[in-house]
Amino acid sequence: MFNYLIKRLIYSIPILLGITIITFAVMYCTPGKPTDMIADFNIKVTSEAKERLVRLYGLDKPIHEQYWNWLKRIVALDFGNSFKDGRPASQKIIERLPATVLLNVLSIFLMLIVAIPIGVYSAVQRYSLLDRILTVMVFVCFSVPAFWIALLLMIVVGLWFGWLPISGLVSFNFENLSFFAKMWDLAKHLILPLVVSTLGSFAVLSRYIRSGMLDALRQDYIKTAYAKGLSKKQVIFNHSLKNALLPLITIIGLSIPGLIGGSFIIETVFSYPGMGRLGYDAIMARDYPVIMGIGVISAFLTLLGNIIADVLYSAADPRIRYK
Repeated sequence: MFNYLIKRLIYSIPILLGITIITFAVMYCTPGKPTDMIADFNIKVTSEAKERLVRLYGLDKPIHEQYWNWLKRIVALDFGNSFKDGRPASQKIIERLPATVLLNVLSIFLMLIVAIPIGVYSAVQRYSLLDRILTVMVFVCFSVPAFWIALLLMIVVGLWFGWLPISGLVSFNFENLSFFAKMWDLAKHLILPLVVSTLGSFAVLSRYIRSGMLDALRQDYIKTAYAKGLSKKQVIFNHSLKNALLPLITIIGLSIPGLIGGSFIIETVFSYPGMGRLGYDAIMARDYPVIMGIGVISAFLTLLGNIIADVLYSAADPRIRYK
């Protein structure tokens, strides 16, 4: 296993390098320049000032030189300064990180406690009335766009009934609240983004678990377990469920980039101060250092998630061995 991990890490280096090249090329080929957002909305900025801005940010140099200078910086985890406000891009990313991690950790936890029981029940009670109802509900949750559900909940729950806030992470008077009032205020702001971010994921995961359970229940070792006199509960939870949870490992591994990268749609709709909202604002402002910093971090976490998933596969199923 150790040799396998070393090989995977070595193979990941050229992949990550290729991702940086593609990311930089896409940003370079985007119409317009980041200095346009600074200069076009200020009538006092002259053409000479625009040229000085271009030279200040190094945008007048050849593309290969710009890429090399940028690559040297990101190796040292320096993504440069934001074109929008001049602050270090890494600092802006770190500021948004806790909010995104909080939302996505809670989302994964909620997804697991909802999807696993639904998937197990649907497999054990296959084709029952409740299984058919759950199947319809799951496919509806998977098919409906997240932004539409978000807007619908904002209108109904937030505007019509006024039960929950529809934007931000905390209220304006958050600092003046007591400790328990702060916790309640934070929880109210998290409910709607948490529900929307969980719907599609739990729908997919519950189908994976149902399929895995159905496959496991047809295996010979399940018949052997029943022949030994084990109860149905023991067979399902001690034998079938363990093998049915292998797809869960893939989902968790692929969820690691989302823990940091966040969701552009959900965070933008709810004005949630996370990495997704930061990335959206950076794209709108052509803030290249922030965009490329988020892109490189997401790519690295995707590769890391795949490696972690492979390791967890081996731990969950002793039959899986890597060479």
